[in-house]
Amino acid sequence: MSALPELTHRTPSRGDSGSFDDEKAEKSSSADATPYGEVDAPFYYDLKSGLPLPDVSADMPVETQTLTVRAIVVGCALGTVVQASNLYLGLKTGFTFGPQLFGAIFGFAILKSLSKILPTWFGGGYFGEKENVTVQTAATAAGGLGILFVSGIPAMYQLNLLGKTPEDDIGRLIGFTACCAFYGMAFAIPLRRWYILKQKLVFPTPSATALTIRSLHAGPTGAIVAKKKGTLKAPFALALAFSDSAPAGFTLLCSFVFSIILRVVSQYAPGVMWDWHPFWWLATWGWKAALKADNYGFFWENTPAFLGAGILTGVNASLSLYFGSIFAWGFMAPLLMRLGVTVSRDFTEDYNGWNVINYTKMSFANPKGHVSPRYWLLWAGIFVMLVCSFAEVAANGRTIGKGCRDAVCEGLNRIARRRGQEEKYVIEEAMEDPAPKEDQVPAWAWVGTLIISIIATVVIMSQLFNVNAGISLLAVFLGFLFSFIGVQCAGDTDINPISTCAKATQLVVGGVTHGKYLNTIATGSTLNIGAMRINLLAALVSGGAAAQTTDMTGDLKTGHLLRCKPRNLFVAQACGALCSVFMSVGLFVLFTKAYPCITDASAETCAFGIPSVTSWAAIAKATTSTDGLPIPKSSAFFALGFTLFCLAVTVVKHMFIAPKNHCYVPNWVAFGLAFILPPGQTQYGLCMAVSSLACYFWKKKNIASYDLYAFPLAAGGMAGEGLGGVVNAVFVVAGIDGSVYGTAAGCPGNIFCG
Repeated sequence: MSALPELTHRTPSRGDSGSFDDEKAEKSSSADATPYGEVDAPFYYDLKSGLPLPDVSADMPVETQTLTVRAIVVGCALGTVVQASNLYLGLKTGFTFGPQLFGAIFGFAILKSLSKILPTWFGGGYFGEKENVTVQTAATAAGGLGILFVSGIPAMYQLNLLGKTPEDDIGRLIGFTACCAFYGMAFAIPLRRWYILKQKLVFPTPSATALTIRSLHAGPTGAIVAKKKGTLKAPFALALAFSDSAPAGFTLLCSFVFSIILRVVSQYAPGVMWDWHPFWWLATWGWKAALKADNYGFFWENTPAFLGAGILTGVNASLSLYFGSIFAWGFMAPLLMRLGVTVSRDFTEDYNGWNVINYTKMSFANPKGHVSPRYWLLWAGIFVMLVCSFAEVAANGRTIGKGCRDAVCEGLNRIARRRGQEEKYVIEEAMEDPAPKEDQVPAWAWVGTLIISIIATVVIMSQLFNVNAGISLLAVFLGFLFSFIGVQCAGDTDINPISTCAKATQLVVGGVTHGKYLNTIATGSTLNIGAMRINLLAALVSGGAAAQTTDMTGDLKTGHLLRCKPRNLFVAQACGALCSVFMSVGLFVLFTKAYPCITDASAETCAFGIPSVTSWAAIAKATTSTDGLPIPKSSAFFALGFTLFCLAVTVVKHMFIAPKNHCYVPNWVAFGLAFILPPGQTQYGLCMAVSSLACYFWKKKNIASYDLYAFPLAAGGMAGEGLGGVVNAVFVVAGIDGSVYGTAAGCPGNIFCG
C-alpha cells in the first residue's frame, strides 16, 4: 500500500515484521556474488551493495530515446488511474496504494504492444527498460497527491473554512495543489546522493520495481537461473513472477476490467451484487434482535479493492483492523449506548417500522456532553494511531538519527573544503555516481524549482488563504525535515509515516497559533476559524512535500538500479506532477459533486467513511480550541488509558521480542484506524482479513503461483474498483445512477443502499 494517509504498506510480498532475511542477504554478498562479475542472469545481485544492476545492454537492442512523449503520456494516464483509485479508497478507509509496480507492469503491457503495432513516427519502435522506468516515474508523480484530497482539504470544507463547495473554489484548489506538487523534485535530487549513493538504502518497493522491469524485458531465462541461485527473497522474488509477462499481465487486465464492471453494474442492485446483509436477512426471517448487528455495520461487501488490500497488507495488519472493528463497534459502542454515555439517531419511522438506528453522525450539539458513539471513539483511535506511529518511527530512531547526523556532518565537511580547511568528520565515502555529469540534474534546475516553489507557496498561501509568510516557511521547513524521516523509513522498512508527520505539523502549528487570530472565532463557538485553516494548510504543505519527496526518491532508486539518466527522470517527474495538479483537483470536484456528504459534516449518512478527514478535523479543533479540548471526560480518560496500554505493548515488542515474532503483536495503527471508521465501514476489515488469510495459506501451498498472480489480482482489483467509483460518480452527476434506476432488493428496510 501507499502512503497512507493513515496506513501505508506498499510491498505486496513483504512480511508483517518488516524485516529481511539477513542470512540470504549475507549469502548474496559472499565471494560468489559479484555484482559486476560474470553472471549468467541479471538477477544474481547483491541487494545491499547499492550498485546498479549488471549492464545487459549488449544483449538488447539499443535504446536511442528513453524520455519520450509516449512514455510521459502513458505514465500520466496510469498515474491518473491510480489517483482516482486512491481518492476513492482513501475517502473510504484511508488506505492508498503506490503506483510504482502498477505503472511499470501496465506501462510495459501497453507500450510493448503499441511499439510493435504503430509506425515509428507515431509512437512505435523499440520499447526498452529505461523508457519503462520513465513510464513508472511519470505515473508515480501523477498519482502522488492523494494525501491532500482524502485528509485536510475535505476537513476544511467540513469545518466551513473554505467556500461553499469545491467547485466554487477550483482556482484556489489548483493553486494550493501546485504549492505542494514540486517540492518532491527539489528535495529528492540532493537526497539521492545521500540515501542512494552513500547510505545505499535498499528501498524495497522501488528495488522490486526495477527487478520487475528487468525481468519483463529480459525474458524468462534470467528468472529461471535466479530462482536456481536462490539469492532473492520476497518482495524481490516478485520480480521473478513476471519473467513470463503473459500470465501476470492477463491476470492484471482481467482483475482490472472485472472490478470496473462489478462496481458499475452493482450500483443498480447493491443489496444483491455488492452488500450482503445476513443479519438483516435473519431479522426478516423472525430473529428481530439480529438487526442490531447490522445497525453497527457488520455485513459483507464484495469489494475487489479491499480484498486486494488484504493481499498487500498481510495477515497482521488485516486482522488488527478487523479485531479493532469488533472491539470498537461490537463491544465498546453497544456498551456506551447501554450505559447511556452516548446517543444515536433513530431511523425506524423511515425504514417502514424496522428498528434501524444510525450511529454514523460525528457529533451533536454539545461535544463535551452526550455525543454519538463515533465521536466518543474517535479520540481513542486518533491518540493510538498518533502515539504508536511515532513509537514505531522512534524504534528506528538510531538509524534515522545516524542518517540525519551524517547528513549534517557532510554539509559541515563541504563547508570546510570550500574554505580550504581540513574535514573534521569521518563519513563513509559514497559510491561513484554511475550517471555521467551531463546526465545528472543540474543544480540550477532543482534549486530553481525549490526557490520558485517557496515563492509560490508564500504568495498563494498569503493571497488566497490569508496565511502569513512565517507559517508558510515553517511548513516548508517541516516538510523538508519530515522528508528525511520519510525517505529513511521507506528506504529501510518500506513504510512511509508521512501522514503521522503531517499530524505532527498540526501539533507544532497549533502551538504556534494558539491564542492568536481570536478575531476570527465563529459567533457562539469556541472554534478558531483562522487558526484551524492555518493548521490544516500548513500540515498539508509539509505532508504533501514529504510524501512527494519520498516517492520521487524511490523513483530515483529504480532509475539508479537500471542505469537511467536522473535528468530524464526529473523531467518525467515534472510532467507527472503538473498532470496531478489538475487531475487530482478535477477528480475531487467530481466526487464531491456526486457525494456532497464528503464535505458536509452534518450529513446523516455517507457512502464514504472519510476516516482521515475526521481525524485531521478533530486534531485541528483540539489544537486551536480556546476553551480546552472538545472531548467528553469519559472519552478522554479511556483514550489516555488505552493509548498507554498500546504504547507499552509497542515498547515491549521492540525491546524484548525478536523481529521474526513481531507479526504476532497487533498492529496498533490498524487497530486504532477501526475506531475512526464509522459503522457501515467495518466490512473492510473483514474483507481484508479473509483475503489475507486465504493468501497466507495459498502462499504456504504454492508459492510459485502466489508470486505470479497475487499482486496482479490485488492491483487490478484496487485500481479497477477505484476507476469504477469514478464512473459511478459521473453517473450520479448525470442522473442515471442506481438511486434512480436501481432496486432496493436485499437492502435493510427495503430502502435503497447503494
